[in-house]
Amino acid sequence: MILLKKITNLIVSCLAILPLCFSLMFLQSLQAQTKEELLSPKKNQITTYGMGYSQQRYSDLKQIDRKNIKTLSPTWAYSMENLSGEQSQPLVYDGVLYVTNAKWTMAVDIETGRQVWRTQEDFDPAALRVVCCGVSNKGAAIYDGKLFRMTIDAHVKAMDLKTGKVLWKKKFAEWQDGFSGIAAPLIANGVLISGTSGAEFGVRGFLDGWDPQTGQHLWRRYTTPAPGEKGSETWPQGSDAYKRGGATPWITGSYDPETDLTYWGTGNGGAWNPIDRPGDNLYIASVIAVRPGTGEIVWHYQFTPGDPFDFDAVNENILADIKVNGKLRKVLIHADKNAFLYVLDRVTGELLAANEFAKQNWAKNIDLKTGRPVPTDLLDRIKAGEEVEFWPGPRGGKNWVPMAFNPKTGLVYLNGANQPRIFKFAKLDEYKVGQRYQGVQTSVPPQNPNEPNGFYMALDPLTAKPKWKIPLMDYMQWGGMLVTDGGLLFSGKQTGEFVAFDAENGKKLWEFQTGSGINAPAITYEHKGRQYVTVLSGRGGGAPNTPTELREKIPLSGMMWTFSLPKK
Repeated sequence: MILLKKITNLIVSCLAILPLCFSLMFLQSLQAQTKEELLSPKKNQITTYGMGYSQQRYSDLKQIDRKNIKTLSPTWAYSMENLSGEQSQPLVYDGVLYVTNAKWTMAVDIETGRQVWRTQEDFDPAALRVVCCGVSNKGAAIYDGKLFRMTIDAHVKAMDLKTGKVLWKKKFAEWQDGFSGIAAPLIANGVLISGTSGAEFGVRGFLDGWDPQTGQHLWRRYTTPAPGEKGSETWPQGSDAYKRGGATPWITGSYDPETDLTYWGTGNGGAWNPIDRPGDNLYIASVIAVRPGTGEIVWHYQFTPGDPFDFDAVNENILADIKVNGKLRKVLIHADKNAFLYVLDRVTGELLAANEFAKQNWAKNIDLKTGRPVPTDLLDRIKAGEEVEFWPGPRGGKNWVPMAFNPKTGLVYLNGANQPRIFKFAKLDEYKVGQRYQGVQTSVPPQNPNEPNGFYMALDPLTAKPKWKIPLMDYMQWGGMLVTDGGLLFSGKQTGEFVAFDAENGKKLWEFQTGSGINAPAITYEHKGRQYVTVLSGRGGGAPNTPTELREKIPLSGMMWTFSLPKK
């Protein structure tokens, strides 16, 4: 009888904890991101940088629309405890926002804004001297219950998504040599891919592939080829200039699972003065299509051969399917710092369109047959020792701040710059590890008060013709673009305003003062049937050479703001 009673009690106890067991299993499953969740995230998930592998920064959410945007208001604000600037795009999973900056990695509850966990980044403060340009971090990746990020002192690390505990940390280079990590890594076909920064310090750029589970290094793909490698013929023979050649991929790539290719833009050459590196210098200022499993470069396209102007080509590569000459094509859309808007076939790398979208004087046009720019006499004048004013200037026609693409309207929306640069080649000093290696004299002339500093633009990607174009007479802007099916376009201003426009015509519909300059892209997502919009605010990090009067007006800060409509 006693034995029967014990058995009965045991059964009752087991039945009592079954719901808890199932709950724990359910929670655990929610924390285990799969390839499918990266490929097709739900409306309550943002699992990759760019709000999707295609980096379109488009959302089909429309609870917040043109009619009710005036009632959008802050739900909560979270302090980032950081004064060096905010550029990160948060990720969203299971009711939690995951966000990074140079100092912290944080998890925040969506509904309340309360901190779930926060982990401080531990690095030698001396590493800050090799970060160009501005101390920043642009975001993270999540996969299989882990968060992955890069660090200022040239490490890649994995953290437990639930607790913030560091699971593994790997050094990819020596920061003393000029390397740093500021970009969001990318998970592509189960491989963690990371880039590097440091071209201004004469480093040799590369991509790394990692096992996300263990941190094992799988492959390295240098972006300047060594002698005997494909592309080495574009470098001076018998020279080691490629070792200082730059081409750092410091903005996150996009990924096409159908072709199993990931697309990364590469940075400027080292040094800017090309006296020691005559030739096209692959893969400087290019887009490279890379196999995530091996690091193999399948195809490339070079936007600015040799890049003697510091144009870079790291800007995001948006993937889309659009009609070209009546035929649906799988394309890559790229608004380059060199002021041309490009459309490439993302399967083959074929150039389909290249048109000027910002003021420039370095090229007559881009020859569609050869894929090469037809130069003006500007470079010849610089090589002859002349000091010249050229367009676009140090911010390019468009800088790294991401644009958006609406697949329903077929338009790209971007923040454009409109500034010149004074440029003269100088004596190229002897290369010294960890020191600037540029070989130019450069400055920005005073802005013409009658000339816009930049533009908000909605463009046809195939022609670069604007559907609308709004001049920015005060300051060029560093906020990325976000477009939604509510007919809205969100962006931010250096003066602190978070702004919503009518995507149809660019009319400003709403704004909110965040208290500091916005240098980060916004995101939107759904949680329990409610649409939210989140953006980071914090001057610094992403706006070098900020006008003095703006520094005096706008304080340094670090905040994450989340907005929603009033509850009914």
